[in-house]
Amino acid sequence: MNAVSQAPGFAGLVPTGGVIPELPVLSKDAALLTLARHSADLVGQSALLIHERLRTREALGPTGFGGGVAIPHARLAGLPDCVALVARLPQPIDWGAVDGQPVDLLVLLLSPEGAGADHLKALARISRALRDPEAVPALRAAGTAEAMMAALAGQAAVAA
Repeated sequence: MNAVSQAPGFAGLVPTGGVIPELPVLSKDAALLTLARHSADLVGQSALLIHERLRTREALGPTGFGGGVAIPHARLAGLPDCVALVARLPQPIDWGAVDGQPVDLLVLLLSPEGAGADHLKALARISRALRDPEAVPALRAAGTAEAMMAALAGQAAVAA
C-alpha cells in the first residue's frame, strides 16, 4: 500500500476521482454497473469483468451494511492494491440490507485476487469508519466530492 493509504478511516483507499457525489440510479444492478464503469478507468480493468464479479459476490448475499450503506466488493487479478470508491445516491434503493433499510451510500471495494488478509482488513477498516456516528451523516451532508473526501478523512467540520 502507498503512504496515502495511512490516512484516517479509509480515505487512503480512495483514489483521485473515486468519490461520486451523485450517482443517479434506480436499482441495485444499475448501481453496480455504473460503479463498475466508473472504477474501470481508475483501476485499469474491464467494466464488464468488474460488474460480473460484483454481481457474483452479491449473489452470495447482499452487501447492505445497514443504516443506508452498502459495501459491494470484488477481487480482481492484476490489481496491485485495494481501492475504494464512494458514491451517494440521490434516491435510496433497495439493496436487501441486513436492517431492511434502503441504501443511499455505497462504498465499492476492489481488491487484488490473492489479497485475502488485505481484503478483509480493508473491509474492516471501511466498516469501522462507517460505524463512527458522525461519518455517515457527514457523507450525506457533504455537497461536493471534496467535502465527501474531507468527511472520509474524519474532517466532518470541514465537510459540512
